[in-house]
Amino acid sequence: MSFVICIAALCFLMYVAYRGFSVILFAPIAALLAVLLTSPASVFPVYSGLFMENMVVFVKNYFPVFMLGAIFGKLIEISGFAKSIVHSVVKLLGASRAMLSIVAVCALLTYGGVSLFVVVFAVYPFAVELFRELNIPKRLIPATIAMGAFTFTMDSLPGTPQIQNIIPTTFFKTTSMAAPILGCIGAVFILAVGMTYLEWRRRSAAAAGEGYGTGHINEPEPIELTQMTNPVIAILPLFVVGIMNMVITRLIPRFYGENVTVQLTDTAKPLVLPVAKMVGIWSVEAALVLGILTVVIFGWKTVHAKFSEGTKAAIGGALLASLNTASEYGFGSVIAALPGFLLVRNALGHVPNPLIKEAVSVNVLAGITGSASGGMSIALAAMSDQFIAAANAAHIPMEVLHRVASMASGGMDTLPHNGAVITLLAVTGLTHKQSYKDIFTITCIKTTAVFVVIGVYYLTHLV
Repeated sequence: MSFVICIAALCFLMYVAYRGFSVILFAPIAALLAVLLTSPASVFPVYSGLFMENMVVFVKNYFPVFMLGAIFGKLIEISGFAKSIVHSVVKLLGASRAMLSIVAVCALLTYGGVSLFVVVFAVYPFAVELFRELNIPKRLIPATIAMGAFTFTMDSLPGTPQIQNIIPTTFFKTTSMAAPILGCIGAVFILAVGMTYLEWRRRSAAAAGEGYGTGHINEPEPIELTQMTNPVIAILPLFVVGIMNMVITRLIPRFYGENVTVQLTDTAKPLVLPVAKMVGIWSVEAALVLGILTVVIFGWKTVHAKFSEGTKAAIGGALLASLNTASEYGFGSVIAALPGFLLVRNALGHVPNPLIKEAVSVNVLAGITGSASGGMSIALAAMSDQFIAAANAAHIPMEVLHRVASMASGGMDTLPHNGAVITLLAVTGLTHKQSYKDIFTITCIKTTAVFVVIGVYYLTHLV
């Protein structure tokens, strides 16, 4: 019965998300209903001491990354840099390769540090132009954007500043560059299989006589390709973020050592932080700040008039995105504490292989919470000590644990109640019924990729 309660809470949250209701509102409701059915007297203590505590911890640790990524992405957009990047990539690859062009642009922006949510808004108008021109069904746009923004540049490629690649650094004392060879192999697998699927869907639609379609909503205004920024200048901030992330990752441990102690006054209690646990977060934050400054310096003529309103909108979006994820993290924390979840955890405990155990655990919790970062945080907070001990016993480097956890988080996280999926469908004016089947297939492809990477590691011991 306890297991059924957990599943029922998850199904309820997926249903309300599918219907378009706020996860921030219904995640605590779903969690507390599960507690009510399990231990009615525990509802208030669990809400204050477990749900809210974990929600606040997530915001404390990761909101700066959400905020800086959103501001960086917004400035890239209002400066006209995003328009220049998209136009240049489409021109380079050719308009006839619409799907590959959109995937490439999304990948370039996300790997350069632009928030996933911002990428959706920035790329959608260009996707509409290309798909309409080539008469490709609009219902394939969400899967195409998801392929570029929600997969290999989110958690596979080494050095990506996305939050899914940063969270494992605090548990395994690694850096965002962990396991570069395995990460690249996983990225190539996702890209190759994903593009093959998307092109097959496009050809199938064309053979059936299906075109772009009519009667769509949220159709953007035609894009004006005038006064374009030099593409070299437009792409410079992305390189600044990527390169400085790697440089600062190496500089911080040299500067601070193993631990940093701060005492601002003689009477204040010393603040002691382990550098290895924080270097991944600090380096990304610093790199994003430098990226923001680069956009401001080179795009000041365009940016300064819209800076105030643009940054307000970005911060509002970051608050919504981080609170959505934090609320899902709080939901997952409550579910993970219930007797029903112990059955799942005990079952996973019988999986002998440490990498398989980690991949399945992170994937399951990412699916439960509908959040890659939230699910991975819960799984690693609860079980990272077990993963580390098992990996040490099997002589598996921590970098491999990092990459497997990161890629596994980007597996089943994109179930219908995922915040990014809901946002993507809302922006494109499409419904789950119209487009979710293709998004789910992309989800299955990236879920498979982590097990491919595990297999490659055991066959070759490449890291």
